[in-house]
Amino acid sequence: MYCYLLPYVVIDNIVYVLEEILAKIRRNGYIFITWKGDHSPRHVHVFKNGREILKWDLENNLVMSGKITCKLLKIIQSLVREGEL
Repeated sequence: MYCYLLPYVVIDNIVYVLEEILAKIRRNGYIFITWKGDHSPRHVHVFKNGREILKWDLENNLVMSGKITCKLLKIIQSLVREGEL
């Protein structure tokens, strides 16, 4: 039996295989991640210092979990305008 090592990332002590990540963007000290096949509505997970601080609904512009700041909202809006999210 062969064992292949896939690239991975550990966030909040959970191991994620990078093949599952649709987009991973670093901006202003934050990491924005969207996942392949994730549940509706379309959303982004936002991490800072290795911890998830926000889950943002991209379809309805609503907080799903965590807290949003004006600075973070401006970054998300910019990433959406740029077609990154």
